[in-house]
Amino acid sequence: MATPLPSSNSLPPARKRGLALRWSTWLVAAAIIGYGVAIAMHWDDRGLLWLQERFESQSEQQASIWLPDYQVDIDAKVLPGMEDDEASDLSYNPVSKTLFAVMGKNPFLVELTLDGDVLRKMPLVGWSNPEGVAVLEGGRLAIVDERDHKMTIVTLAADTKSLNIADFPQYDLGPSNNQNKAFEAVAWDPLQQRIILGEERPPALFTWKSDGHSPLTGDKQPLPSDELDLRNLSALGVDPRTGHLLVLSADSNMLLELDEKGEQVSFMTLLGGFNGLKKRIPRAEGVAMDEHGTLYIVSEPDLFYRFKKP
Repeated sequence: MATPLPSSNSLPPARKRGLALRWSTWLVAAAIIGYGVAIAMHWDDRGLLWLQERFESQSEQQASIWLPDYQVDIDAKVLPGMEDDEASDLSYNPVSKTLFAVMGKNPFLVELTLDGDVLRKMPLVGWSNPEGVAVLEGGRLAIVDERDHKMTIVTLAADTKSLNIADFPQYDLGPSNNQNKAFEAVAWDPLQQRIILGEERPPALFTWKSDGHSPLTGDKQPLPSDELDLRNLSALGVDPRTGHLLVLSADSNMLLELDEKGEQVSFMTLLGGFNGLKKRIPRAEGVAMDEHGTLYIVSEPDLFYRFKKP
């Protein structure tokens, strides 16, 4: 017969005090660790925004993108033949009704259908680490190279097979606070006629005035970034209907909506079980939105997602 374990009442007082102290220490340590993780992941800020969302009126929701309403309808579709290239950004072309993505590891520009099918794959000759792409006007695209701290404005035709950086104007983006986590994101804002640039870490925003056609003049200007409560900035997108900014963070598993004043409006968590996702988006690196409000995301190394409102 097994010997029964002594009950807590049968323990000596000194041992009782020792066990109580040990449990107290563990609980305090767990609380400290939990608080640290919450701060690092900005769960406190997301909690405040979640509470704020509960008080938004129906008209205010309709005047914004309102990310909580989106549901995935293409979930983790594999982009064929790109598992070794690492999808780094995404942009929508309203003229061709297609998407353009850059691959950072092996420099390529890829044109996709809105269903995530590959139309063409164009080598980017001379680029070191293309991390951002934005469709401008008149067949022009802005491509940001994080390693070289440069933005190149290329002109693309329907029959373009490859692009050589030496054939196009380049613009120096200057130094970053963290040279290894520099300019990674770019988006075109047609309503305010400007290019928006984003630094990865610490997250920061800049603008460069442009009509989308002419060569750039002047220099980039800082944009208030106080609302970027994110661990990193992976990509930027602009809603062509409202002009609101989409800010993607792979490290925070988060997509954030900012209004024209740079204030937080809504957010979407990129974890499994939310917004219809079966699993967490592994590393979200690109985001785009079309004129109908359909949302597109690419993840390293080769995954494609599409979200729509019901």
